[in-house]
Amino acid sequence: MSSSLPHAIADYFSISNGADIANVKHCFTADAVVTDEGKTYKELAAIEAWQRAAQAAFDYSVEPVQFITEGNRVTVTSNVVGNFPGSPVTLKHAFSLVGDKINTLEIL
Repeated sequence: MSSSLPHAIADYFSISNGADIANVKHCFTADAVVTDEGKTYKELAAIEAWQRAAQAAFDYSVEPVQFITEGNRVTVTSNVVGNFPGSPVTLKHAFSLVGDKINTLEIL
């Protein structure tokens, strides 16, 4: 197991923590799919809109604390703290990579 997250996943967490949302195009494939809170977001425009909506609704930070790599799948456990109901929470982010980009993300 590598001691650092793949670049695309590290970039995703940077975006989640306030980096330029337009950078989703650098870490997700064009046909990527994200599932979060029972909703599915397909392709870059929808993923960018999902990130913008989340950041507009709440102030929060995401800290990856552990990850497991199995082939092209990376599961990251993270602590999320913010001004949302139920904060803080521990979430699992299940990523699937194609090449060096995220193709699927399911937040559990």
